[in-house]
Amino acid sequence: MLYGKGTYRYELVQGWAKLPAGESFVDVGGVCTDASGRVYVLSRTEYPITVFDRDGTMVSRWGKGLFARAHGSCIGPDGSIWCTDDRNHTVSEFTQDGKLLKSLGTKDKPSDTGYREAADLFERLASITHGGPPFNRPTGVAVAPSGDLYITDGYGNARVHRFSADGRLMSSWGEPGPGPSQFRLPHHLWVDRSNRVWVADRENSRIQIFREDGKFLTQWTDLFRPTGVCIDKDDIVYVSELCMRVSVFSMDGELLARWGNDGNTGEERLFVAPHVITVDDRGDLYVGEVAMTHAKLNRGARTLQKFVRRG
Repeated sequence: MLYGKGTYRYELVQGWAKLPAGESFVDVGGVCTDASGRVYVLSRTEYPITVFDRDGTMVSRWGKGLFARAHGSCIGPDGSIWCTDDRNHTVSEFTQDGKLLKSLGTKDKPSDTGYREAADLFERLASITHGGPPFNRPTGVAVAPSGDLYITDGYGNARVHRFSADGRLMSSWGEPGPGPSQFRLPHHLWVDRSNRVWVADRENSRIQIFREDGKFLTQWTDLFRPTGVCIDKDDIVYVSELCMRVSVFSMDGELLARWGNDGNTGEERLFVAPHVITVDDRGDLYVGEVAMTHAKLNRGARTLQKFVRRG
């Protein structure tokens, strides 16, 4: 079956990720691909990083004991893997085989934002009274073409932080709220070739676009609870939405394709809770979900799905 429309049509690869029998990703926090097409999956399992080749064969896995709760990831221009941990309030850089290179933030020491733990997400977000320094439950991470590092600090904060390549904090922006340059769970981000910063502002149901120094440029609102954003080599924008769909846009915001569950709410539905999306050098998409956290549903290897472009 094909999804999407026009030249943006995709075929789901059934059983793409070849996990050992009986194993599951449980939840997928992040997914990214390198120049050779290898796929790095950040999951909430015993070995949080699992590496696959383009065909879904497992190459390696690592990270046991390194994360309290893995949340987001990206690959830097040098091939290093950056990961956020929204429970121990750190962002760390690893080699592709799991050696820790650098860690930002103070482990288990959240910054002061007024944030209070509560059972309800919206109560937790409402407790944030002001933006604070790094970090209070960081969510997403992206490396700019300039080498600068951008981090969304979302579950316990309402800010984006910009670091130099050597880990020096350069600037931060954002406060809690619905206005321009305000956030209600900045969840993920991407930096395009012009060094513009695209932020998935999840609970404001929009993407905000900023200049590299944090100056607000514009926003997109034809979205519902966007969780992830990525841009391919042809400047096509892909967005995962927690409302159980994927959207494809031109760089100017024209909707090119969109697909999801089409009213199907059964266990075999296509999506449960899309959390992250990435695109490889061939235009194929990888969508990771948090089905266990969102719906107490163990999707096994289907927690990560690959869509091959057929347009």
